[in-house]
Amino acid sequence: MSGHSKWHNIKLKKGKVDAQRGALFTKLSKEIILAAKGGSPDPDANYRLKMAVEKAREFNMPVENIKRAIARSSGQSGAEQIEEIRYEGYGPHGLAVVLDAATDNRNRTAGELRFLFSRHAGNLGESGSVGWLFDSVGIVELDPAGKSEEALMDQALIEGVDDIEYDEELTVIYTQPARLAGVRDELRAGGAKISDAYLGMRAKTKVDLQGNELTAALAFLEALEDHEDLQRVFSNLDFSRVPAEALA
Repeated sequence: MSGHSKWHNIKLKKGKVDAQRGALFTKLSKEIILAAKGGSPDPDANYRLKMAVEKAREFNMPVENIKRAIARSSGQSGAEQIEEIRYEGYGPHGLAVVLDAATDNRNRTAGELRFLFSRHAGNLGESGSVGWLFDSVGIVELDPAGKSEEALMDQALIEGVDDIEYDEELTVIYTQPARLAGVRDELRAGGAKISDAYLGMRAKTKVDLQGNELTAALAFLEALEDHEDLQRVFSNLDFSRVPAEALA
């Protein structure tokens, strides 16, 4: 997961200066809408919204765009409401994926995803067709800020932490779902630089793809990442076995 998270963040960073990545603001706006819809419209009283707003600001989203997204969460704008939907399926070479989408038109999104899967020799499945291959987990992503793996592991000795995938640029901490907020708060109180915290999926077993199979799998995952309705993409690809140059 840490490899995929790191790759995802690299792509977002490129999106800062890439005019063709205009869909970035759309994804950020949808996360703000969903966060505000699921809790208070005040970022100080809604941690998910606070994280969404901070991420939007990091990517230079105008304040007015942020305000409009929060207003849309309550239906004030008159626009179609955004809803969260989870999709599951298989990509090339047995790659399993679970997708969290945010859309104002589920029929359009489903049709586009079916086409995308078919283009990459995959199949969009029914609910539950792939989910059994994954565990529901809490995920905290943070910048180690120069700390060693040992030091970071000591800091993360918190009730509810199940595992840590250390990376000097982006470390991922897995928690019990019910303990996500508590772990996040304790890490932040200890000075950790948290970049994201959310409920997600983690593959029980991972597939190791190489050569042309890996190339096909990464092309499929990149196409999913680029779809403006998909907020998060979870797969069972073993990113620890993927060469760094393949993620550039």
